[in-house]
Amino acid sequence: MPSLEKARIISNSKQYHNLYIMEIEAPQTAKECKPGQFLHIFTSTGLDPLLRRPLSLYDVDKEAARISLLYKVVGKGTALLAAMSPGEYLDIMGPLGHGFSLPESARKCLLVGGGVGMAPLLYLARVLRQGGNELLALYGVGTEKELLALERLEAIGSQVQIATIDGSCGLEGPLIPQLFSEILNAKRIEFIYSCGPESMMKLWQEWARLNRIPGEISLEEYMACGVGACLGCARKLKPENETYAKICKDGPVFSLDELVL
Repeated sequence: MPSLEKARIISNSKQYHNLYIMEIEAPQTAKECKPGQFLHIFTSTGLDPLLRRPLSLYDVDKEAARISLLYKVVGKGTALLAAMSPGEYLDIMGPLGHGFSLPESARKCLLVGGGVGMAPLLYLARVLRQGGNELLALYGVGTEKELLALERLEAIGSQVQIATIDGSCGLEGPLIPQLFSEILNAKRIEFIYSCGPESMMKLWQEWARLNRIPGEISLEEYMACGVGACLGCARKLKPENETYAKICKDGPVFSLDELVL
């Protein structure tokens, strides 16, 4: 069940350019977290900005009651978040949303993350490995310094293949199926999880369907209430649908088969 909590900031550090990782202590919230869910956060104690900001669960340590958040500064709200210091308290609501499903038996899973789209996949990777699943993570970023989740993914026990737009690490170019076709064919992937730019996920969705591999996609969307009470994040999953899904409540995770990107 989602809750309201004042979470204490343990650390809040700039990693590269406009990318930050914040760690918070939230005993009530941490114990309920599941991969793919998110927190809705007030970034100010005043009325500007008025609305909360949604941030994916980057990593969770339930025993220590700590939650890590990976975020990019893109506007006033996240700029205020970046200015907060250890010892301050953050008004959080969560965990919210429909998260990733977990295999009932061990599988060979593929995780595809583009940029900060890797944020909801790291905690998923940790839980999948605890369940005995074999993992291959495909990690695409602009440049090597943006590979913030690499060390944690490798420590979990995931194999990682990298693509960078500038060629500074791994293969050069965008994270598209053609870059990794030989690797993927050899791995006999049984399930795929993905998050990142929709143009990238559309290619992976088509590849998965072509190869008859089931999977799930986490959508990134601006949200207002975060609990399905408004229409701020409503969208049709398929053009022929008569009804709209609410990304905050019905998602942010959806099956590959239930949406068209």
